[in-house]
Formats: sequence, C-alpha cells, structure tokens
Amino acid sequence: MTTEEIIRSVPKVLLHDHLDGGLRPQTIIDLAKEIKYNSLPTNNPTELAEWFHRGANKGNLVEYLQGFEHTCAVMQTKEALSRVAYEMMEDMKKDGVCYVETRFAPVFHTSKGLYMDDVVNAVLEGLEKGKKDFGVGYGLILCGMRNMQNTLEIAELAVNFRNHGVVGFDLAGEEGGYPPKRHIEAFQFIQRANFNITIHAGEAFGKESIWQAIQWCGAHRIGHGTRILEDLVRDKDGNVVALGELSQYILDQRIPIEICLLSNVHTGAIDKLENHPFQQLYKLKFRLTINTDDRLMSDTTMTNEFMLAQKYFNLNLDDIEKLTINGMKSAFINYHDRLHYIYNVIKPGYQKIREQLLSLK
Repeated sequence: MTTEEIIRSVPKVLLHDHLDGGLRPQTIIDLAKEIKYNSLPTNNPTELAEWFHRGANKGNLVEYLQGFEHTCAVMQTKEALSRVAYEMMEDMKKDGVCYVETRFAPVFHTSKGLYMDDVVNAVLEGLEKGKKDFGVGYGLILCGMRNMQNTLEIAELAVNFRNHGVVGFDLAGEEGGYPPKRHIEAFQFIQRANFNITIHAGEAFGKESIWQAIQWCGAHRIGHGTRILEDLVRDKDGNVVALGELSQYILDQRIPIEICLLSNVHTGAIDKLENHPFQQLYKLKFRLTINTDDRLMSDTTMTNEFMLAQKYFNLNLDDIEKLTINGMKSAFINYHDRLHYIYNVIKPGYQKIREQLLSLK
C-alpha cells in the first residue's frame, strides 16, 4: 500500500477541475459578506462545507449542480475571481499537483456587470500570480453550457485568449435533452482555429453522447465517459470479451478519458465505487486520467482520488505514475512543455520517492 503521505508528495496532474466547484468554505463566506449576499445556508465554514457535501452526495446530477448557485453568486467581481483562482493554485501546491487545467463558464459571472473578457482576465490574473508564488503550471478551459445558445461566443472567447493562458473549450451542464451536436457551430469554429476540445459526455446520458462528442464535435478528450461501459461486449459471467466500434475507436485513437471517481458516485453516474468502469478500462489499456471534478462539492483532492483508486482497484505507485503521465500526455499545453513536465518533474519526482522507500528497507 502506498501511504497518503507518499501520494500527496509525488507530482500529480489534474485535467478536470471546476474552478467554481473548488472554493474554500471560508472564502465563500468572506466574499458573500463583501457583496452582501445573504442566501448562504450558514456562515460557519465547517457547517457550510458539510452542507455542500450533503447536497452533492444525492446520486443525482441536477441536485449535485445546485451548490454552484452559491459559489457563482460570490464570484461576481474581478477581485473575487482572482482570489478564487489564486487560492486554487495554493491548494494544488499543497496537494502535490504540478500542473492543473481548471475550467469554468464565464457566462455565470456577469450578473453584476462584468464583461466576459473581464471575467477571464481576472481568473488568469489569479492563476498567473499563483504560478509565480507556488510553482504550479496551469491551463484554463472555458465552458459553454449545453442549455444555452451562446456557445459560439464562448468558443470565440477561448480562442481570443489562447496566447494568454486559455488552453481549450468545453461543453458542460445537464446532458439529457441537450446533445452536443446542437452546438456544432461552436465546435467547428474551434476546429478551424486548430484549438483544443474536451466535452462532458457519457456521465448522465448514454454512449450516444460520447459518440456525438467525438464524431460530430471533434472532442480531443472526454469528460467522465462512464457510459462507455454500454459499448463493451460481455460473456455470461460479466467478463469483457470484445469492444464495440465506439470503444475500439477511443482505445485505438488514444482519446483520453477524464475519470472523476468520487463525483461519479455523487452525481449518480455509477451506484458505488467498486462498480466504476475505471478498473476494466484501465486493464484494457484505455488512456485514463484521474481527476477531482468538484473538490468542494465532493470533499476531495487528487490525493484522495488516488487513495480511493488504490483501495478499490489495487493501484500501486507505478500505476499512479502511469496515470499521472497519461494526464500530462493529454494536457492541452504544447508538446515541448508536456515533455518538460514528464521528464523534468514527474519522472524525477517518482524516482526520488522510490529511492527514499528503498533506503528505508
């Protein structure tokens, strides 16, 4: 067993993290006071954290998303957005994350008069300050929402900021009734700009959602993707004996899947961790990455996610390193920067831990 201390100390890569799903409870309370937002269920940080965890752990995506009403409500000024982004980078440092791609929907932060350019600039300011102070690399992904019509505008915004820290475009929100192909114009714009696409798919809707994300919308990565299970052919004992055309394509093309273990239980994508498709997909050599999704709502960290993966799927330190390298290979920064992290940060970090463990034997 790899201890929690060891897992926290080794370099980790996080690709699927929602900025507005990872605030510190005390920060929410502070920001609410500043703007006279009086709708929080409590002003006690411990109780507030517990409220978010209880609300998220209902096995339903729609209910899971309700907590964002409060986090978005207090992220309506430049100062608040920068603070949240900066604190996220500090939290990454404490968790041993060497590179993070965080995402959010700028449209949810304009209710007090900010323009979307202001919103993105404020978040990038906080991220950049965090990079300088904590040495954590970052990329920012802008989310369009499935139930809104302005996704092309968000796609254009993402491309406008591509040289300032924005690394990709995402489609998020409730899946049922909002297929990704409705936003084809936005995705075609991103593709013509030679930019990066990740899409939430196969979390609350079937494998058709994943197929559309890849074949209609050109997704380079898939967020969650748990319903790919529907495309695996099994024998009477439940063993995988063949892959369907979609899963075979994802495997062959090395399309990364952004796995979020704990949140998949909380949103009802799976019923319990031991039934998560992670283990089967990992054995089949899919390119998987481990992620947090919403750290506040799911009360989790990268360290915690790897501890769960170790407990339920018998991962060892080599597996954790492999998944971390998978994450870095799949990041939306340029090729040479990815190589830098792999060969100058990740591999030396794991080698150092192995040497320390050997010296203790």
